[in-house]
Amino acid sequence: MNEFISIVSLIGAVVLGGLIVMWIDSYKQKSVIKILLAFSGGFLLAIAFNHFLPELYALHNHYIGLYVIAGFLIQLILEYFSGGIEHGHVHIHAGKPMPWMLFIALSVHSFIEGIPLAIPDEVMHTASHAHEHHTHLSSQSLLLGIIFHQTPVAIALMTLLRSSSFSLKKSWLILMLFAIMTPMGLAFGYFTQGMLGFLNMDILMAVVVGMFLHISTTIIFEASENHRFNMAKLASILIGVLLALLIQ
Repeated sequence: MNEFISIVSLIGAVVLGGLIVMWIDSYKQKSVIKILLAFSGGFLLAIAFNHFLPELYALHNHYIGLYVIAGFLIQLILEYFSGGIEHGHVHIHAGKPMPWMLFIALSVHSFIEGIPLAIPDEVMHTASHAHEHHTHLSSQSLLLGIIFHQTPVAIALMTLLRSSSFSLKKSWLILMLFAIMTPMGLAFGYFTQGMLGFLNMDILMAVVVGMFLHISTTIIFEASENHRFNMAKLASILIGVLLALLIQ
């Protein structure tokens, strides 16, 4: 994986979300967020079950399940502070100050999920020959999953920023600060793995998978309004799942 391309793609996904807020009226923004979230939810769920979990369990680490659960719970705690903006919950109060705990929680989430991107393709989960054909795809799948999810989150965050007391310039500044959080996680993972060597990337990957499972299942369950699926959202989920399954 080319780190430069990854960083540009990650930042670009957030910038795209900000531009969508600038280009599209607020009514259409809600529809765009819901469709993109449904797509990303389907994609994240599929790569978690089809790529990451088989590879993690192939390591024969009996505690992997605990780390996945830990990631699920960490995301649950983060969403307590973020208000669920990761899956499209935006509570707008025009002119009100920015809820900084929301931004911090969202940034911590982005930073954590960026760390496993530092795992070199050639050494990513090679413990089992049965899963070697997945090895070179894991970081690619992880990168795509993060990118697909970052854009709707960026739309929600920029919408919140524009409704607050911030100017357009400050809104973009804060959005760009959020945009660099995942690349910072990547850089941190690269440095600590390559220089210090104390990070267990498999454990971190399991934690991120747990976070993905929480986000994706929440998105999918919330895609149904009044227990009835909107066809556009259902189609988006299925397209996301199909794309993840095609990455073989």
